[in-house]
Amino acid sequence: MNRPTRKSRASVAALATLVLAAVVAVFTTIGYAGSSAIQYAPRSTAAPAVTGNATVGSTLTTTNGTWTTDAGTVTYAYQWQSCDAAGANCANVAGATNQTYVVRAADNGKRLRSSVTARNNDGTSVATSAATAAVTNAGPAGQIRLSNGQISIPASSVALPARLVVHQIQFSQSPIRSRNPLQARVRIQDTRGFVVRDALVYATAIPFGRIVQPAETRTDQEGWATMTIQPTRLLPLRNGFLLTMFVRARKQGDDILAGVSSRRLISVRTANPS
Repeated sequence: MNRPTRKSRASVAALATLVLAAVVAVFTTIGYAGSSAIQYAPRSTAAPAVTGNATVGSTLTTTNGTWTTDAGTVTYAYQWQSCDAAGANCANVAGATNQTYVVRAADNGKRLRSSVTARNNDGTSVATSAATAAVTNAGPAGQIRLSNGQISIPASSVALPARLVVHQIQFSQSPIRSRNPLQARVRIQDTRGFVVRDALVYATAIPFGRIVQPAETRTDQEGWATMTIQPTRLLPLRNGFLLTMFVRARKQGDDILAGVSSRRLISVRTANPS
């Protein structure tokens, strides 16, 4: 049997060294690939969430969401995005890179969402929130939603070009058959359809003197001003006659004939005493 020569043994050893080096290189490459940003970058386990009202002028705030990481401290960057009314076709809002965002007039009718980028030493990942409701214009200051769904606002929130409106009239007697006191209720809204509280309502008979002059009365939260009407002997209690009244609604501090004030003539029938 031929014994390996020194030269052949050296060749085998050199070949083995090359093979070992190649294997080490392969596993080193695999190891680095496995520890790349894909493996060790932050991973989102819960999406960011946006809080706040989607109304013009309101401030929205985004959470970071929840993330896991295998290495390093996580830092966050923010980008607000504007979407269409269906919450699609979202695009970055230029310069909106804070954790909070003040809703602009240009956002009216659109939906908003936040995009949060989480970063550590090994890489970055991005997660987005659900879109908000469609943005609407903010209502007047001091608005209160009533149990019937209407919105009540203070008279101080009515400003031109909006105006007060004498919207409804109710009398506790119709027709009027006696000179006993009766209740007249006047409801005030504005031209936008809001119920108006704290409006000042004045009423007087035409011709003057057919009722005792009631004091100017303030509307309640539901927009009603309730006045006691005391007929005088000058009011005819006969079929075919009317008690006609001039009614004015105004905002305190306004000129009685200007500003957002409103005027209306109202009437209720009289009849022969029963």
